[in-house]
Amino acid sequence: MKTAKKLNYRDYEVILYPLLTEKSNMMTSSAQYFFAVRNDASKPEIKKAIENLFQVKVRSVNTLIKKGKTRVFRGRRGMLSDSKKAMVCLEAGQKIDFSTGV
Repeated sequence: MKTAKKLNYRDYEVILYPLLTEKSNMMTSSAQYFFAVRNDASKPEIKKAIENLFQVKVRSVNTLIKKGKTRVFRGRRGMLSDSKKAMVCLEAGQKIDFSTGV
């Protein structure tokens, strides 16, 4: 039986929300999950947060930063903010169930 690790409030701040798209749902069969994370989060922080929040063993974490684009909003120029995504690969036999709401 898995022992619950002590949760840190930073774990809840690092992981913003899971990215549930058609492509990410196809990748869940190979134990890869996508999350939106804070821009200042590092790979070890993301790994620790996923392991603590979902009680799974993470094999690797890949991140990418989407740079904000310049857009026109009602005739005025604006800038969309940067965002960071993380692709988390789990060990064999591990999975995360988002339908439970935990």
